[in-house]
Amino acid sequence: MTNNKGGLHCRVCGLLQSEPPWGEDGKDPSYEICDCCGVEFGYEDATPAGVVRARKKWRESGYRWVESSARPEDWDPAEQLQYAWHVDGLEAE
Repeated sequence: MTNNKGGLHCRVCGLLQSEPPWGEDGKDPSYEICDCCGVEFGYEDATPAGVVRARKKWRESGYRWVESSARPEDWDPAEQLQYAWHVDGLEAE
């Protein structure tokens, strides 16, 4: 598994967060909800398989934003996903 760049991005969708979703140490989740994919940090993203399941669900929703008002006008899911966790051998398209 490759880590998201800097630990400030959602593991599922790659959205930049204002606070580290998994705390400064990378071990203590905030249990906040991602505005983009809706994952609860520390719950759906706690395991590599959970990240893959949550990403698949988000992808199947058409990359729908939970907080649509937070979505940038020029948003590109492929660009954002570059900052998400990528799980070798488990990614399913």
